[in-house]
Amino acid sequence: MLKEIRPAIVFIVALTLITGLAYPLAMTGIAGVIFPRQAQGSLIERDGKVVGSELIGQEFTSEKYFHGRPSATVAPDPADSTKTVPAPYNAANSGGSNLGPTNKALIERVQGDVDKLKQENPAVPVPIDLVTTSGGGLDPHISPAAALFQVPRVAKTRNLPEDRVRRLVNEHIEERTLGLLGEPRVNVLALNLALDRVAAR
Repeated sequence: MLKEIRPAIVFIVALTLITGLAYPLAMTGIAGVIFPRQAQGSLIERDGKVVGSELIGQEFTSEKYFHGRPSATVAPDPADSTKTVPAPYNAANSGGSNLGPTNKALIERVQGDVDKLKQENPAVPVPIDLVTTSGGGLDPHISPAAALFQVPRVAKTRNLPEDRVRRLVNEHIEERTLGLLGEPRVNVLALNLALDRVAAR
């Protein structure tokens, strides 16, 4: 019987070492050589201090900043470990809300967000990505339409001409990857850092 089991055990151990150890280490090493910045998390620095990543969104609540997509990520409730509380852009708990399109709580939340945003810019339809979460809840990008929608509020709060803020948004539009993958997008953190630089002049 050992004669029949031995090859299976050797095969499992060999595959575990190859796919669970050798391959990940090789890919990590190759990525570190070919794409060193991306392999380290695509970190963004300001004045020598890491302020975020190009790959993970952050919550901006101040009126003087562009806001990203809503995030459905949660964390354990400090008062009751059996419950969770909203924790936007919690990379340790990436995921969507799993609420369906007919869910009353989702409908009410989206409608409330739409109503609030309509007060901010009543002349323009509210872009869908400003009121809906992404599947992972960590999306660092918004659509160009979502960024342009926020221009009047940001310009007014910062006391900047709308044309200057609009131009800044247009300068930060990232086109489709390789010209065909994905959609045009704006990295919210990069845009807000550029906005801080403009406002500081």
